[in-house]
Amino acid sequence: MKFPAQGLYAITQPEGKSIPTVLAEVEAALRGGAGVLQYRDKNPLDAVDLSSRLLQLCRQYQVPLLINDNVELALVIGADGVHLGKDDGDIQQARLRLGSQAIIGTSCYNDPAKAVHMQTGGADYVAFGRFFTSGTKPLAAPAQLETLRQAKANLHIPIVAIGGILPDNGGQLLAAGADLLAVIGGLFDAEPETAAQAYLSLFKS
Repeated sequence: MKFPAQGLYAITQPEGKSIPTVLAEVEAALRGGAGVLQYRDKNPLDAVDLSSRLLQLCRQYQVPLLINDNVELALVIGADGVHLGKDDGDIQQARLRLGSQAIIGTSCYNDPAKAVHMQTGGADYVAFGRFFTSGTKPLAAPAQLETLRQAKANLHIPIVAIGGILPDNGGQLLAAGADLLAVIGGLFDAEPETAAQAYLSLFKS
């Protein structure tokens, strides 16, 4: 499974929800056109069960499933790859565990120089953010549009923007150089299928 060159990057919002609810919401987002899914769950009840079911859904829609912060879980369920934050180990170690075909992305926050370093180290994509006020990470340091512009000039891998992105503010991130918009609340605090379609319209305008 390949990482998409552009599109909507959905991130799960499982907190306080049953597995059937999470699956129903994710399927709605996939129906709406999400092009990649990240399983992010800071307090999992049964991470193997939920992520395995998410993988089945992603296979059905031919969308890659990435696991946030957990190389071993990705290995156990056969996910398509992982997303690594600053404290989650390095790309080479993840590549050794998951193999040459795995998708490995990494958070670069507001640091375009780090992104170039990560690209050299074998990252398949880099993510910057937060760009707007985020309910998921309210204390995260802000990122600037100029970071996206610099990254676009120096990278040949996809650039993901994250953090408080809504259909009415995502367009400026795409214009500055983002290739994908990563979204949690904007999808799952709303009706996910309709919300996904609203984000996708940004890529056509």
